[in-house]
Amino acid sequence: MNWEPLILTFKLAVLTTFILLVVALPLARWLSTTKAKIKPVIETLVSMPLVLPPTVLGFYFLMAFSPNNFFGNWLNEWLGVKLVFSFAGLTVASVLYSLPFMVHPLQSGLSSIPRSVTEAAYVMGKSTWETFFKVQLPQIKPALLTGIVLSFAHTVGEFGVVLMIGGNIPGKTKVASIAIYDEVEALNYDSAHLYSFILFAITFCILLVVYLVNGNHFKSFYK
Repeated sequence: MNWEPLILTFKLAVLTTFILLVVALPLARWLSTTKAKIKPVIETLVSMPLVLPPTVLGFYFLMAFSPNNFFGNWLNEWLGVKLVFSFAGLTVASVLYSLPFMVHPLQSGLSSIPRSVTEAAYVMGKSTWETFFKVQLPQIKPALLTGIVLSFAHTVGEFGVVLMIGGNIPGKTKVASIAIYDEVEALNYDSAHLYSFILFAITFCILLVVYLVNGNHFKSFYK
């Protein structure tokens, strides 16, 4: 059995989850407090990966990142960045594809904090960011954990997006989900079963721990 696809998968999942945490925290905070008219549009864009087929997103990512198009050519010529059929491209696509799985729990958690708590922090002289990091974030630990776990697990299970943007390059873009597909196509069911069982066991254990530690909030995300 080749362990490279599994190692690449979890490397991608860890990196994607970290980037999502950095990106989603300010975005979720803004969505939970703003009354701007553009808010529904931003929420719709964030939620699109939940309903669009992964191949549709993957196709548009492929077109956008291609050196034959303006954006992809600009990245390649001016920044020396090639996103098509590269691990960097997989990471960018995974961040965009898994964005709602981080933003939604954080937005829900921040929205549930009583306004009086935030106002009390301001009265005590706390700045906006001090209030966010020292008052609000500690109160949404369950939502934070939910977002991290969902984002990680969702990235591990990606197929359509990573296949479209990354292709099937061993040691570079061939993640576990693609390896399973390849093994099934080659009728190597034993290898496909082993890859599948490892992914199943790891994701099951992660989700089980979350349910045991914080099951109520995890369930409420789906209600």
